[in-house]
Parts: sequence; C-alpha cells; structure tokens
Amino acid sequence: MNLMQFSDKPGNHNFELLKKLVLPDGLILRVQLPGRPTVDCLFAYPGAGWCKVERKTRIHDASPGILTGSVKATDVDTIAQIGRPEWNGDAVVYAYRSSEVVQLPKGASLLVTLKVLEYELYHFCLVMDITPNISFAPIGLLNMFNSSGAVEHCKVHLTSQKEPEHFDGEVASDEPLSMDRLPQATVFLKVRGAGLFGVYCSQRPLKCTVANTETGLSMRLQLDW
Repeated sequence: MNLMQFSDKPGNHNFELLKKLVLPDGLILRVQLPGRPTVDCLFAYPGAGWCKVERKTRIHDASPGILTGSVKATDVDTIAQIGRPEWNGDAVVYAYRSSEVVQLPKGASLLVTLKVLEYELYHFCLVMDITPNISFAPIGLLNMFNSSGAVEHCKVHLTSQKEPEHFDGEVASDEPLSMDRLPQATVFLKVRGAGLFGVYCSQRPLKCTVANTETGLSMRLQLDW
C-alpha cells in the first residue's frame, strides 16, 4: 500500500483537493498497473531547477510561451494490457478540467494547448464494439482525478439477436432512434465511490438502473465517429 499526503503545510489541508483523490470511506481509487512517465519528453526541460550557488529554485524562463502538443491512446504505456483482445484501437478521451469528451479513432491524436501554470488530465477509455451499431466505453466518476479507477468490472450481455434498428436514408442522421426499440445488449458495471458517473454510448440507452432501481439518465452530448 502506498501512503500519500496532500497538504499546504501540517494542519492546513486542502479538503476540496482531497475529495478528488480520496473516497468518503477514506480509500482511494486504485490503478490497475503502475504509471510511468513518457520516455522522451517529460521533465526534459522543466523550466526551473535547483541552483547550488543561490541555494534556491531558479527559474530559467520568467515568461514562457504557450505549450502545444498532442496525445493519443498509445501514449499510455501498456494500454493494450487492460483492453480486451478484440479491442480495435478506438478510444474515448475525457478531459478532467474542461469536462470535454472526444472520440479518437485508432491512431488519431488530440491537440493539447496549455498556458503558464495550466494543466489538463486526460482519461483514455477503450471503446468496446458491442454490436455493429453500438459502441460503449465506461469513463468513471467525473469528479475524481482517477475517474476510471471507479470502474472495477464491466460485463456485456447480448439480449437480442434481432436485426438492429438503423436509418433508411430518409431520416436525418441526428434524429434519435426509437425508444420503443428492443434491447440488444445489457452492460453491467461494478463501480466504487459516489458522484457523477459518466459513460460513452453510441446510442441513447433505453434505461439505466443502479442497485436494481431505475434511475435518471442524462445525455449531455451525442458524438458520432
């Protein structure tokens, strides 16, 4: 077990920060594999360093410019180890600070722009192709730094072999499918913690239940590949 302490100084804690790291029961959302920095660029030029002469941290550039770059799913070391064997490389990215959800097809990159002292935390969620017209990816607790750590187990059960409902070309592509359609699959999630939980689904789900009780479902946005 790793012990972590986050505080400005002893006796003066930032509880709003702690709530994003620690669950109400005092436990944390654990990761599946150890994290490691990128091998080519992280901390290659941090912008400041310890000066032995002045005996203090010396800033090399007092007015740094805007940082630009890009990230992609394969930047996450050993990401394929946590995916299913049939994973095709597609991913959904959840940006913690901006709350944006972006779809990334295999090999695609997301542009990153950061000003001085800005940061962003990206969660790469592997997309599962459940049926030819249904894709799904659990994101996790959106208010936690390690959002995806809230997902302990994900299981898919196909419930219908009927030909899936689809557009015939005469209906606008942004019109939702009928809510009277037969269910094709059920996704079971075992999660930890409490708060706003997010998932990506290529179709609006027919219903959502928590502990066998039907609950409300909010579709904040609908994305297409």
